[in-house]
Amino acid sequence: MIEEYNCSFVERQINQGGQLIDVRSPVEFNQGALSGAINMPIDRFQFLKDAIDHTKPVLLYCRTGARSEMVKRYLEQLGFDQVHNIGGLRQFAGC
Repeated sequence: MIEEYNCSFVERQINQGGQLIDVRSPVEFNQGALSGAINMPIDRFQFLKDAIDHTKPVLLYCRTGARSEMVKRYLEQLGFDQVHNIGGLRQFAGC
């Protein structure tokens, strides 16, 4: 199922304890990220995943949504059930 995500959805999820995770590289992250996001690069994600609270929503993004979709599927395989690939950074630049 493909969902459309917007600023109000992201804000609502974060206000409810959601975790905003940027899966881009540290270089990309340092060039600009969404407010409140933490950087968990896709190439190190398997080592960082234990820091994610599985009882709270997880909001993933990258540059285009492709890498965050891979991470979403990975987390779902691990049993996470509140995972959202919100897509690419640019669509939320005005939030």
